[in-house]
Amino acid sequence: MTEIVTAGILVIGDEILSGRTKDKNIGFIAEYLTNIGIDLKEVRVVADDEIAIIEALNELRRRYTYVFTTGGIGPTHDDITADSIAKAFGVGIGHHPDVVARFRARFSDAELNEARLRMARIPDGAELIESATILAPGFKIENVVVMAGVPSIMQAMMDIVSPRLKSGVRMLSESVKAQAREGDIGGPLRAIAETHPDTSIGSYPSLDENGVPVTSIVVRSRDADRLRAAMTAVEAMLADVKVAGR
Repeated sequence: MTEIVTAGILVIGDEILSGRTKDKNIGFIAEYLTNIGIDLKEVRVVADDEIAIIEALNELRRRYTYVFTTGGIGPTHDDITADSIAKAFGVGIGHHPDVVARFRARFSDAELNEARLRMARIPDGAELIESATILAPGFKIENVVVMAGVPSIMQAMMDIVSPRLKSGVRMLSESVKAQAREGDIGGPLRAIAETHPDTSIGSYPSLDENGVPVTSIVVRSRDADRLRAAMTAVEAMLADVKVAGR
């Protein structure tokens, strides 16, 4: 049986928790992972607090195949992600010579201050996540991928690191919009889910453009035949609901 590859996301930053910055990374990473066959199982958001970062990271990295972190690897005093991750793994941290060399080629001696050099500090044994267009790198240490919080940089880092990741069978999905309230079809959907245990069936109520209640039904499975069988059962159930008076 093909291994199921799982992941958690750890978002780090006081600015996210305060609402000053609206997170734009979780949705991108979730969709990216789905497309390469990795199941996102959990998302946590923690403050710029060393103990909180270490505790959350250690729990997530033991639970899932991969952990993706965003935020906290910039030049300011509250960018403590790299140090916290080094402590979580029990390894040292120092200025990576390749990163320092890149910085020296970019900045003058006056510009290459202590703040900028903070971005060159990488935990011992970590692999860099870098390219010609990314000045300050992220890094990967064991099953933890550490990325910037700036969305455009994070997205570039995902493209760089994804070939290094193992992936599973991609989750397939089909959907249909029902002209019915969720409560009207909840019972039949439960019965279908019980008879198709290798699928996941979700229902999501909303209002259409005329304010009429509708329900989107999404069926997911890694097996195309089982997906189609469950979806056929859903479509037949909806046809019966319509015949019955909708």
